[in-house]
Formats: sequence, C-alpha cells, structure tokens
Amino acid sequence: MNLYIPKHFKVDDLDEIKDFIIHNNFGTIITTDKNRPVATHTPMMLNEENGEWTITGHISRGNTQWKMFDRHENTLLIFKGPHSYISSKWYEGENVPTWNYQSVHLYGQCVLLSEEELQQDLVNLLEKYEGRSEGGATWENLSESSKAQIKGIVGFKVKVQEIQAAYKMSQNRNETDHQNVVEALEVRNSDDDKKISREMRRIRKESESRRI
Repeated sequence: MNLYIPKHFKVDDLDEIKDFIIHNNFGTIITTDKNRPVATHTPMMLNEENGEWTITGHISRGNTQWKMFDRHENTLLIFKGPHSYISSKWYEGENVPTWNYQSVHLYGQCVLLSEEELQQDLVNLLEKYEGRSEGGATWENLSESSKAQIKGIVGFKVKVQEIQAAYKMSQNRNETDHQNVVEALEVRNSDDDKKISREMRRIRKESESRRI
C-alpha cells in the first residue's frame, strides 16, 4: 500500500520531513489483523540516533491493536498536515477542482516498549507540551497515583525503514494560476487555507531559489 506521489509533489528532503513530523505528530498507526487493517490515532515522537529514525508512542491497553504490535512488519504510520479544496474557477483556463495537502507515510517494524522505555517516552512527551509552562504537568510534577496510570497504556516503537512524503501545493501550475490559488485561499481565510497558502508561497520561493 504505497502513497501515490506524482513527481511534482514528491518530497525527499529528510530535514523537511523530520520537521513536518515533529510539528504534526498526532498521527495514525496502522497494522493488520488477518489481512484486515486496524488503525489508531495517537500522538507520536520522532527519535533519531546514528542517522536512523524511530517513532514511539502509546495506546490504551483496552485497545486490542497493541496485541498486533510486537514484531509487526510493514507497520504504517501516517502524519497529515493542513489541506484545502482548490476550485477550478481559480485557474485561467478550464480545468477540474482538486485538493492541496501535505502527508507523510512511514513504514517499519513495530515492537512493544518495556515499562521503563514507555515511562521515558512519557517523560519526553510531557516535557514537550508542559515543560515551558510554570508548574506544568511534567512527569516529575505528577502524583504517584497519576503515574500509576501507566499500567493502563501500552507503548510501541517503529524502526523506520521507508519514507514517502507528498506536498501537493500546485507546483505544477503556472505562475498566474499559482498566485490566483494563493490569493483565493487567503480570501477564504480558514485556518487550513492560511496554512496552505503560506506553504505554497514558501515552496514556490524555495523552488525558484534552487533554479537561480
């Protein structure tokens, strides 16, 4: 099950992809049970050591997907960014509507975390989201009864073996159409529209810089 990526939209820059995952880390872990896909949405953390990536996270022990995790080959992780509907009315010539979006798929082998590894992963996760707040709910600030709830979750780690990334940002459109789409999104002005328009400007600018 590969992510279809036309050549205009393929992303190969690992630093770019890493940054995307870090900022869009509420993803989806997908495994199979007797050829039936099973998915859970959960926050995950990207870890890098000696040039290798691993993704860690946890799910509820009551969620039986965890029973498929240990040594599960070809585990799929999906991280999704903003997306916006693109009207065909925004192009100079006749065309069809489409959608702009950002998405990263990772494949790898999944294993279960030990309780000690899971605790460290929770320490890292809480530090990311609570560490900057005075008196934040970091691991060291939790009560023993709260820490004991670790028994109710199961941690996992996926060693990343394949990366597929797509940013569909009207890269295949001429300058006029591209600008029309950016301006129309800014007028429409939803949160995702604003994010997509900013990304479109950034990617077009970087592409032009590489051509100079």
